[in-house]
Amino acid sequence: MRATDTMTMRPGLVPGPYPEKKDRKTGLIDRYFNALQGRLARSSVIRKPDFERVVADINSHEKRLQGLNNAELQGEVILTRRKLKIKGLCTGCCINAFALIRELSNRTLRLRHYDTQLMAGWVMLQGQAAEVETGEGKTLAATLAAATVALAGIPVHVITVNEYLVMRDADAIKPLYEALGLTVGYVTEEMTQARRRAGYACDITYCTNKQVAFDYLRDRLFLGNDWSQLRLHLETAYTDDNRLNKLLLRGLCFAIVDEADSVLIDEARTPLILTREADSTIDQNVYHQAIESAQELETGVDYFLNPSGQRVQLSLSGQERLEKLKEHPESFWHNARQREDLIQKALHALHFLKKDRDYLVHEGNVLIIDANTGRTMPERSWEQGLHQLVEAKEGCPLTNIRDQLARITYQRFFRRYLRLGGMTGTAREVSSELWSVYGLLVRRIPLHRPSRRIELPSRVYPTMEDKWAAIIEIVKQHKQKNRPVLIGTGSVADSEKISLKLNEQGIPHQILNARQNKEEAEIIAIAGRKGQITVATNMAGRGTDIPLVDGVSELGGLHVISACRNEARRIDRQLYGRCARQGDPGSHQTILSLEDELVLKGCCRTLIRFLIRHTTKGSYLLSGLNLFLIWRAQKRIERQHWEARRALLAHDQQAGRMLSFSGNME
Repeated sequence: MRATDTMTMRPGLVPGPYPEKKDRKTGLIDRYFNALQGRLARSSVIRKPDFERVVADINSHEKRLQGLNNAELQGEVILTRRKLKIKGLCTGCCINAFALIRELSNRTLRLRHYDTQLMAGWVMLQGQAAEVETGEGKTLAATLAAATVALAGIPVHVITVNEYLVMRDADAIKPLYEALGLTVGYVTEEMTQARRRAGYACDITYCTNKQVAFDYLRDRLFLGNDWSQLRLHLETAYTDDNRLNKLLLRGLCFAIVDEADSVLIDEARTPLILTREADSTIDQNVYHQAIESAQELETGVDYFLNPSGQRVQLSLSGQERLEKLKEHPESFWHNARQREDLIQKALHALHFLKKDRDYLVHEGNVLIIDANTGRTMPERSWEQGLHQLVEAKEGCPLTNIRDQLARITYQRFFRRYLRLGGMTGTAREVSSELWSVYGLLVRRIPLHRPSRRIELPSRVYPTMEDKWAAIIEIVKQHKQKNRPVLIGTGSVADSEKISLKLNEQGIPHQILNARQNKEEAEIIAIAGRKGQITVATNMAGRGTDIPLVDGVSELGGLHVISACRNEARRIDRQLYGRCARQGDPGSHQTILSLEDELVLKGCCRTLIRFLIRHTTKGSYLLSGLNLFLIWRAQKRIERQHWEARRALLAHDQQAGRMLSFSGNME
């Protein structure tokens, strides 16, 4: 990269005080071309990039640095920083910086980057996504790219999926950054505006994807339509009380996204909406009346459900039955379109949003569960009255409707970064989408040590009860060998169901789901002990390794049982990746049933009932057919989610074009 390129990424006169990339204008031909490029980009994941030369150069420079004392090494820091600011992120300067960061990491953290971590850091520095197997040390690899860019004077955001990882990583890596003369901060939900501003003012800022996106929306809302980079510059010249000093961020310069597939793909189906609480124009009694009326309607007669698309369609009979709602004194029910829309939402709340899967009820509050991480999201709510309908369904006090102030999609937000890098353990399945939407090329990083992970044959049982019984038997077998076992479930309800059955068998265990978020690190930390049994919901983005105690490796390592297929194969692989890390032994097995949520959502109900009746133990033909149908169901749901993301992006771009005359796309 040339020095002039680096200057455009650094807040200043050329890019402005709040640099960001302008939205791309894409037509039909552009979208088809991007999709074609995305398909071609998949081949680059398999092709081994030429990393050896870069690693060899870094190792060569490191040998010289190892002979320096601490004072001399600080002189190298000053020299490297000066070169990066003058020459930019050129190859030679970056190789020197990587060698310096590696040596200082060894001295301050007692952690020396592996060659494979150097490769991952180099990929992220180039604005690409590194596919690094789970447990290979992505957190340390990210320091190479983050610190190098920060030394060049460019603000860096290291974005991860939860606040625990934000605080843990920022505190753990802080000694290394300070040795490089860099400041590091983090931003969390409970921080005041002043503390957030101070966090973003640091050279390197750790934050979650939700926090940085919402803070960006707050900045855009504060700036309004009447702003430009030049205007912000001029304001600083004639007044100290200018808008620039009140903004939270310093622009969107460079970001590294941890768990990139989870953030950029899985969470991209839902737009981010900045709201404020407002008095509801609808009487709260209306929501209770809507739930009661919806419960009186008959499935298949008054309305029809489409489980795969999660859609509700009222029939003529249902519309006629809703006419009686006019008898209520509230004027809301007199409008046919309004009442039918609200009843459809009520039916959605009753049939598609399930307690202990999609939300928790805690102290009288409905808390949404993040499907990607298994954590609750207290600050989030469903829009357009759906949240209030769920509260009415559960008998909770109703909260006020929230007015929309601004909104943005993850696709639009992350494409505004001047340079975007990423890292994840599971990106190959979505490599084409990462390229076509974000311009992120996926590079697969080799393992530091050969994998010793063993995959055992999957099993499919007719009913849920058969599945739980089989899992209990497998747990007993490994418990006798004193091997630790991790059982992954798809919902809070399932985790508590298997926990109850383990208790009935007198098997001690730990349970980790949305109810135990605060104890997460402690539970995961002991999951690798001899004979330890752990039941957990979605493990994607946990970010905490399961260390094996002495003697567990000789027993075969951690055994992982997947009690369901997730809605994406990548999430399954994330669970399997909890075992056999860094060359340790380990095994995993998938135990399923034909009554699993994914099967019911993605397969024909008549066919499922037929297979349940005829599936018997030892029937290899039907067993193979069952696995094939489950695989097809998973593929079908993946396709539906991809279409939902594509539709959301297309809608977002269309809305942007229609509103572009206002000067504020949000």
